[in-house]
Amino acid sequence: MNILIKSATIIDPNSDYNNTTQDILIENGVITKIESNLSNPNNYEEITLENLHISEGWFDSSVCFGEPGFEDRETIENGLKTAAYSGFTAVAMNANTNPVIDSNSDIIFTKSKASNHAVNLLPIGALTVGSKTVDLAELYDMHNAGAVAFYDYQKPISNPNLLKIALQYASNFDGLVCSFPQENKISGNGVMHEHITSTRLGLKGNPALAEELQVARDLFLLEYTGGKLHIPTISTPKSVALIREAKKKKLDVSCSVAIHNLALTDATLTEFNTHFKVLPPLRTKEDAEALIEAVNDGTIDMVTSDHNPIDVEHKKVEFDHAAYGTIGLESSFGALQSLFSTEKAVEILTKGKSRFGVAPVSIKVGNKANLSLFNPSTSYTFTKNNIVSKSKNAIFEDANLKGKVYGIVANNKIVLNS
Repeated sequence: MNILIKSATIIDPNSDYNNTTQDILIENGVITKIESNLSNPNNYEEITLENLHISEGWFDSSVCFGEPGFEDRETIENGLKTAAYSGFTAVAMNANTNPVIDSNSDIIFTKSKASNHAVNLLPIGALTVGSKTVDLAELYDMHNAGAVAFYDYQKPISNPNLLKIALQYASNFDGLVCSFPQENKISGNGVMHEHITSTRLGLKGNPALAEELQVARDLFLLEYTGGKLHIPTISTPKSVALIREAKKKKLDVSCSVAIHNLALTDATLTEFNTHFKVLPPLRTKEDAEALIEAVNDGTIDMVTSDHNPIDVEHKKVEFDHAAYGTIGLESSFGALQSLFSTEKAVEILTKGKSRFGVAPVSIKVGNKANLSLFNPSTSYTFTKNNIVSKSKNAIFEDANLKGKVYGIVANNKIVLNS
């Protein structure tokens, strides 16, 4: 791949060209020149786009693609296309497939389905066999096959001894163990945040306590065992406080938050729209503000779309019976820019890579081109026309967002929105 990118504003604090507008020559997938005005004697393809900005390629630590087993929701091929159109050059894929990804052969299959694509797919293996939270899966074998972490997606590990053993065992090969923060005996049959809105709507509530108890337990286990723990998609200020204290103790813990838990609250659930049924649930404005503060101060290590396509048969039903989940890749950048500056949004979208074994690649001559291309100034209403995913369960449908993504340059390939 040989291309010349014209007049691109570079957003990369690790580059000497940060906040400058440059031409960038890429030959055989490698950046060979960065100058204010480059000629094109070899007649390479030129990329000239309105208000073009570029940054180091973006990363999402939690996406679901369905395949194998749920191809009606999403396939790996279309999921990676969605990621590329949304500006992501690497995504970590959860194991909530059918069959569940819980062996080395499953990891190899998943990687093979994603080979030769512009987007790097990083498979997350199930922590337990079949994600039934009973017996540990083949963690070491999956690690050797390329699994970047181990997680039973949105299934809490109720047995503390199981998590203890997982942390101890995985520490032998620096494996990352993920534990979903919910105590099911407290959350019960709750389908939204337990608060004034749930009472008014007559829906069963899932209290913040259910998350916070599990976070506290898991941090105690981490302190006892050592090891490497990631707590995905936290949603309450007390969870933030617990993790902040654990980091002060130098425990090896990281955490993420879903974009929708930053941008939306339980107040949106006035019409029982199942697009807003997510796990953890949308909570209060005060919760969202505390989470944003934790993103700004670095307590929350990464922000994820928590992209989870759900077929219409499991969404277009009564709220109590609808499946949890929303697609989010397509709206990630626009939603983040509604909350943060462009520079901060890019920082958020490029954080968390090293935790999942992805080496950062800054915009420098001699480095492989790993770029996200975007226009931060475009404002628009997110509609079904903006959805690339096979499933259409978008929590940000009809929301006003800011920022258009053009595509990516990565793995010696270019993928641009038409």
